[in-house]
Amino acid sequence: MIEVHTVTFDSHDPYRIARWWSDALGWPMGEGGPEDDEILVERPGGRPHLLFQRVPEGKSVKNRLHLDLRPADRTRDEEVERLIALGATLHEDHRFSDGTGWVVLLDPDGNEFCVCRSDAERAAGPS
Repeated sequence: MIEVHTVTFDSHDPYRIARWWSDALGWPMGEGGPEDDEILVERPGGRPHLLFQRVPEGKSVKNRLHLDLRPADRTRDEEVERLIALGATLHEDHRFSDGTGWVVLLDPDGNEFCVCRSDAERAAGPS
């Protein structure tokens, strides 16, 4: 058996994007500052953590890997609005009239991620 320890993101400004993900997830940032080449965002209670590392090149294509987020204490739509208010951008809307579906957002660096329905929404409606 093996476990995922860290999911790593390349970035021109790892401190800025780590701060954004820390605010978005409510996870604390590890030590470091704007001048550091790597900043860790630590998942409370265990792994995986998110690591943001400085790279010279910019993002040029769609992510081959992305995070799917599921809100714990609000609806999918409330979470989408909260993340957009933090600086995410709506990329693709895959919500359906029956309440199912998901939303693809972009973080401030342009990385795609999805927001899915909460457990409570999934239990209350169609799957």
